[in-house]
Amino acid sequence: MRQHLVIDADDTLWENNIYFEHAVHAFTTWLNHSRLTAAEVRAVLDEAERLMGYGAANFTKSLEATYRRLAEKEVVEHDLKQVRHFGEQILAHPLQLLDGVQETLDYLAARHELILLTKGDLEEQKLKVERSGVEQLFRHMMIVHEKDVHTYQHIVTESQLDPQATWMIGNSPRSDINPALAAGLNAVYIPHPHTWHFEHEEVVPVRKGRLLQLASFGELRSYF
Repeated sequence: MRQHLVIDADDTLWENNIYFEHAVHAFTTWLNHSRLTAAEVRAVLDEAERLMGYGAANFTKSLEATYRRLAEKEVVEHDLKQVRHFGEQILAHPLQLLDGVQETLDYLAARHELILLTKGDLEEQKLKVERSGVEQLFRHMMIVHEKDVHTYQHIVTESQLDPQATWMIGNSPRSDINPALAAGLNAVYIPHPHTWHFEHEEVVPVRKGRLLQLASFGELRSYF
């Protein structure tokens, strides 16, 4: 039966958060704070990220705000330039599809209606999709500020989807799985070892929606 597959992008179709983790490590190592551990510096950065929002540009602003707060010497433009470089280099990484994604999308697109759903900065996410080379396989692309129950309910209504024949596929329990299930959709949880820690949450099955957990994106071909 032809179904609607709503698919997440970052860390579901391509690598994303690992580049942020590399930047955090480089920043904390460079900062070399005399009193705070790397974990404590990360906690300050986390606080800034909650205020700034998603994406590399906002992450760069978070790094700068963290540096201004924790710097143990006079803040000068030379050092701020280095801090910004840690964040800006994230966008310089070539976009890398995860193993099995290309052939699996080719297979699924011939059998089902695919919808790409991602959150974050509009221009940044659009650029990633364009660089991915898989945009033409999706019927729709949606970039939203947040993925919550209301978002999924809106998608169902706007696209006139049948919730029982619609699946949300992603790596984030907080943004992809739990709110989709709560909205009455089905979900496929594909954990990624480097999922952003803000997205960690216990998966909560509900009565209405069906839930699958797979080890890799390629396994979708066995179910759809």
